[in-house]
Amino acid sequence: MPNIKLSVSLVIYNSNPVQTRKAIESVLKIKTSTKFDIVDNSPQSHFNVKKEQSQVTYHKSPNNPGFGTSHNKIFKKIFGKSEYHLIVNPDVYFEEGVIEDILGYMDANPEVGVVMPKVLYPDRRHQYLAKLLPTPFDFVVRRFMPVAKVQSFLNKNFELRGWNMNKALDVPFLSGCCLVFRTSVLREVEGFDENIFMYTEDIDICRRIIDAGYRSVFYPKVFVYHDHVRKSFRDFSVFLVYLKSGIYYFNKWGWLFDARRHTLNKETLKQLSSER
Repeated sequence: MPNIKLSVSLVIYNSNPVQTRKAIESVLKIKTSTKFDIVDNSPQSHFNVKKEQSQVTYHKSPNNPGFGTSHNKIFKKIFGKSEYHLIVNPDVYFEEGVIEDILGYMDANPEVGVVMPKVLYPDRRHQYLAKLLPTPFDFVVRRFMPVAKVQSFLNKNFELRGWNMNKALDVPFLSGCCLVFRTSVLREVEGFDENIFMYTEDIDICRRIIDAGYRSVFYPKVFVYHDHVRKSFRDFSVFLVYLKSGIYYFNKWGWLFDARRHTLNKETLKQLSSER
């Protein structure tokens, strides 16, 4: 039996120190046996773990191997030692009891492999981060559409807007900003695909968890705050990472012909229709 209920990993790269501190303080409020690791990929870091945060293990990386690879470094150390594993971004924070509620839900539902809570902006607006699996059209045209009304129309189905999202639902694409995994399932699917530097690693791992026979669940009973600002693709290097990630993902799972994508998306919409 694992000797730790929850392990946590947080990956930093030139992250806002105020946001990062709020994320750390949120994790430290979790009232269950927890092991907390921070991986810092920043070129130069001035981040210091306070003395009272001695339960935090800080790892300074000599380079930036990517989001998934950095979390995998921690996964590999905790396999067999924790029952659940939380990944949280440095721009995410939450109240006491949120993670404990998710763990209780997963305890009661052993077929659940990964859970994402409801995600809100700091002003409490909803972030639509429980989504369908993307087509190449969703990945490119929807993201770069300059006309707001057209973009809103394209987002409506893909981001499951307008549906009843007040109950726990099986959703094939959960955002990697805050995910709770069953550690044994993480081990079974071998963590994130390290060929993905950033941007599609969360879609990919949710698919693999579902294909391994487990559920990928949006759990809106509790929520976290995500103080997120989308990176501008005017930065050509960011655009290239996004494009490379998408090409790899669609080469792996299928471009126009992806029968599994069609099935999972259809099942999700059918489930939502029944909840109306």
